[in-house]
Parts: sequence; C-alpha cells; structure tokens
Amino acid sequence: MMLERLSSWYPLRSRRWTALTLAALLPALAGVCANGARDEGWSAVELATLASMRLDRLGAVPPDPGNAVADLPEAAGLGRTLFFDTRFSRDGRVSCASCHDPRKQFQDGRPVGLGIGEGVRRTMPIANAAHSPWLFWDGRKDSLWSQALGPLEDGAEHGSNRTRIAQQLLAHHREQYEQVFGAFPPLTGLPEDAGPAGTPEQRQAWERMSEVQRDAVNRVFANLGKAVAAYERTVVSSPSRFDRYVRAVEAGDAAGRQWLALDEVRGLRLFIGKAQCATCHNGPLFSDQHFHNTGVPPRLSGAPDRGRASAIARVQADEFNCLGRYSDADAQACGELSFIAADDPGMEAAFRTPSLRNVALRAPYMHGGQLTTLDEVVAHYRRSPPAVAGVSELAPGGKARAGRLAIRLDEEESRQIVAFLRSLSDAVDERPSGRPAP
Repeated sequence: MMLERLSSWYPLRSRRWTALTLAALLPALAGVCANGARDEGWSAVELATLASMRLDRLGAVPPDPGNAVADLPEAAGLGRTLFFDTRFSRDGRVSCASCHDPRKQFQDGRPVGLGIGEGVRRTMPIANAAHSPWLFWDGRKDSLWSQALGPLEDGAEHGSNRTRIAQQLLAHHREQYEQVFGAFPPLTGLPEDAGPAGTPEQRQAWERMSEVQRDAVNRVFANLGKAVAAYERTVVSSPSRFDRYVRAVEAGDAAGRQWLALDEVRGLRLFIGKAQCATCHNGPLFSDQHFHNTGVPPRLSGAPDRGRASAIARVQADEFNCLGRYSDADAQACGELSFIAADDPGMEAAFRTPSLRNVALRAPYMHGGQLTTLDEVVAHYRRSPPAVAGVSELAPGGKARAGRLAIRLDEEESRQIVAFLRSLSDAVDERPSGRPAP
C-alpha cells in the first residue's frame, strides 16, 4: 500500500530509483548472511541502503528521446565550444560557463546567478544533470537541451534573442553545426534582433516574420540546445570517500573502512536513520528528483517564490518540451510530461531536491542562496520553521505531526551529519561522449 501511494506522486524516474534500491536489498542481504559480518554495526537493511547510494549504481546516462544527437561525439564537441562562447550574450561577456564554471564544480558560488544582470535563484550544478527528469529549481524544463535554451533569452542571463543567436551560430560555427545537423536553413531577410521573449520591439519583429522563417530559426535554436546538452551529458561526478567506504564495508575490508572517520560514519548513520535525510536525498545522486516544501524562507522578505506550483503550466506550454514539434521524441516516450500532476497543492513553494554530490564545495545553499553554510542548513531542518507560502513537509520544532517529518537532533548529531556531508566531495570530470553499451 505504501509503495502504491509513493508511486502516485513520485516522478517516473524516481520510481526507478525505488526499484534500484529494492533490487540492491537482496544481494546485500545475501552477502551479509554468507559471511556473517556486519561491519561497524550496520544492519542488512542499512547496508542495502548504503549500496543503493554508491555512485556506480547510477549507471549510464539515460537516453534523451527528445535529442537525437545526445550521444554523438561531434555534437558534444560543438556543444563544448558553444558552452564557452560569450558571443551569444547581449554584451559579449557572458557564456554558459560564466555561471557553470568548471573551476567551481560547474556552478558559480553566488547566492543567485549573475549574467547580464542579477537572477533570482541559485545556479544549479550541471554534473549528472542528464539523470534528472526536470531541470531548474522549479522544474520548468523537462530536458537538458530545452534547459540550455532558457538562459540565452533571459534578460538577466545572456539577454540575447532568437534571430541574433541563429545568425551568430551561422557566422561562427557553421561547419561544426552542419557536421552534426546537416545544412543550415536559409536565414536571409531576417531582422537582426527578434524573438518571442525579447523587448516589445523584438517581439513585434518576431510576429512580422513568416511562419517559415520562425520555424527555421526555432529549429536552429533547438539544435543549439541539443548540442550544448550533448556536452553537458559528459559532465559527471567521480566516486567520493563515501563510495570507497561503502565498497570496503561490503568487501569486509577493515583497512578500507578508514576512508571515513568515526564522526563521518556516525553522521552517515544519522543521515539514513534518525535524521531522515535519506527520505528525499536518496539514490546515487542523493536526490529523489522530486519537489518539496521544507519551509525555506524566501530570498526577499515579502516576495514568496511559488516554485514548482508556478512552473507546471510553463513546462506544459513550452514549445521546446518533449511533446513539442522540435523534440525528436515519440509522444509515448514523454511519460514525465504526459502524466505531470498539474493540480497538486503540495507543489506550492516546493523546490527540486538538489543532489548532495560535492555539496560541501558549493556554498551557499537553497534555491536563493539563503543559507551560507552546511551547519546553517542542518540547523534549518532542526528548527523546521513553518512555510511562508504553502505547507512545509517538516513538523515545526521536531514535534510529531501526521504526514510531516519530525526531525530531532542535538548539536553533536548535527555536527556529525555535516562531517558526513563533506565526505561526498570529489572531482567533477568530462568523460568521452556516447553512452556505453548496457
């Protein structure tokens, strides 16, 4: 019954994580029974949970049915070039890498993103993002290639417009583009600056264009996103000390268990147990890929951010979503979008669960950078304040209440959880493009 209830509101990909966790249970139980060892007091169920969180359980990057070139090396090569090209911004200073800096775990370390202007939310890292069914904090995009398009036209990010972007691509990257997507469509007679998301003048110029012209520009624009996504699919996390520790515990390797200090082990035990962190931060990416209201205060007092609640209609109406004309997917491959819950009151002020991989390296935290340290994050969950908008899933003050998580931790336990979180850090690398065979 409980699994049926969970499957009714978890994303389809999250249900696969549940299946993977359950699949991990049987071999873990068999291994424990066979050798009789319960290293450091881990129970069979706890060991199965730890095994399900190992990075190597993540598997290959899943296919993107909406992006036919997602795993072509040539597309990833073009995408990498575009990722670092500042010419796609209004002032020629901003590229994707401005906010997703490879030297900073592919994020920027700011409370909110800074492009042409200041954004309203924290920059999310892109490592392993291809495993997420929804992108951005509110999930307003349903694919990595569609996500790559949004910042280009956003006035606070790149601040450009659709015809200028298409013509820049033609002028500077035509050869690479045509190696991946074939001949460039004719772009003659286009206004220099036009697009559906620009200034009033640019929007008017877009409306004056013919349907054929708009479709050609949209096709080029979508292909740019698909190339960038092909590159971003190559950005992945490396195994951390946590992963090495779990491997050692499973193998009965006493020396290998030293990968985690005693406080970190205690923090891990709290993480999957008493503190209930793994309720949302589970699986190899430490994320259920769902949306939650946990009472995080708005970045600006008096201006609540509705989060997922305001994004559902946007992703459904997005011309570049999985069901749109510029997607390469068949309709039946768009299950996440087709079965989206459009009227869930729990999505008010709910935000996507971020991955905790490398979390200690990318302060500040939460969707608006409201909290500056991991200690503050844990303190927030201990305090569990009521939500300014919507209803928090946490029981205020740790007092048990039906349907809410009651978190009760003391100062020492909080410190141990933070110690464990620091064990999840390691390098973020670019791997060769192309999905390995299953």
